[in-house]
Amino acid sequence: MTPKPKLLIVDDDEDLRTQMRWALADEYEVLLAGDRLAALDTVRSQRPPLVTLDLGLPPDAGGASEGLAALEQIERLPDPPKIVVITGRAEREYALTAVDQGAYDYFCKPIQVDELKVILRRALNLRQLEEENRERQRQDQGQGFEDMLGASPALREVISAVRKVASSNAAVLIVGESGTGKELVARAIHRLSARHRGPLVAINCGAIPDNLLESELFGHEKGAFTGAHVQRKGRIEMAQGGTLFLDEIGDLSLVLQVKMLRFLQERRIERVGGRQEIPVDARVLSATNVNLKESMRDGRFREDLYYRLGVVTIALPPLRERGEDVTVLANAFLERYATEAGRRITGFTPHAVAALQAHGWPGNVRELENRVKRAVVMAEGARVTPADLELDASSRADGRALRDVRAELERETIQRALTRNNGNVSRTAIELGVSRPTLYGLMEKLGIARG
Repeated sequence: MTPKPKLLIVDDDEDLRTQMRWALADEYEVLLAGDRLAALDTVRSQRPPLVTLDLGLPPDAGGASEGLAALEQIERLPDPPKIVVITGRAEREYALTAVDQGAYDYFCKPIQVDELKVILRRALNLRQLEEENRERQRQDQGQGFEDMLGASPALREVISAVRKVASSNAAVLIVGESGTGKELVARAIHRLSARHRGPLVAINCGAIPDNLLESELFGHEKGAFTGAHVQRKGRIEMAQGGTLFLDEIGDLSLVLQVKMLRFLQERRIERVGGRQEIPVDARVLSATNVNLKESMRDGRFREDLYYRLGVVTIALPPLRERGEDVTVLANAFLERYATEAGRRITGFTPHAVAALQAHGWPGNVRELENRVKRAVVMAEGARVTPADLELDASSRADGRALRDVRAELERETIQRALTRNNGNVSRTAIELGVSRPTLYGLMEKLGIARG
């Protein structure tokens, strides 16, 4: 049986939410939220393709500022849902503003369910067509896989491993330096798995204090501790039917390691302050940038938990070991952020490309993305320079001065472009974004013979 598509209804009126849920439950798996923050959490965790959004949300129930803020934040998320705005007839100008800001359509109260169903079906059909088109583009480009760009042997090994483990239900441990894209790999595994229609629930075990992390993971009962005014599900329980991603698992305390091991063995949890065992069907993916084997030797990480988490281990290469992937990623980030900023930046100068290749990238892909994002803001010309990237032109790579690395890279880049263009200097100059005399000058300086 084909699962129903998910629909999130965002409205502060509980009665109206309930009425809409019953009216639309025959076609959709209906999710509910009563304010902006709850809506954002639900969109991130459940990834519904459709949202109906009442603009009059608290604390501005009489206006539209909160609803428009929710729209803006949802639209900024990766692969955002289609949003149908719900508003009163007197606030039609707010609805038109919402459409200008990215909403698919709007609908005025009182709600006519049959008409709303037609709008939702059209929105869902359009989103499915867009997803199919994006998938075709990824296949046609041949260089992107589930948002992972590059063609280096090291990345191809990772992609091969992701394809293999995605179809299983095995626990996967993703290891790699900070900034290498561990969460990206976890999301790829989830999207390619049989659980892709379920939630992907992520939690950073190193970002939450120990005294709060247990409640975040396992949930709590009302009155379990001071401040526990209501019963609350934990992240593990929220991942029911989907995938749980435990980032920075190496920071988990020994006490919580015991509880996590019990969950992995029995697939049951108890909320803090509770006695009822709750079965949870969730695949577990975890990630760390520390050496867990060293942690086991030091007594900071349980060996039995390590082998439960790492049925399969995927090691992500640092960016410095991915060769020309640096340039591929830099160009992708440049296109994205230049488009977002509305700036006409055509690429990197040859010196900037050489600097990108020579840099050691201790922060890996995250550092590269941040540097390119800054460069889009700071660049004064049409092409990004090393100064825009805040890369030191005097740095050395592998014991060689940057000028030597730059010359080698320029020579290789020009020779490849000439080969692609069958030795035609005019077409090569256009591809490289330089004039023909400039290209001739570079070829003479670098010792490249004319064809």
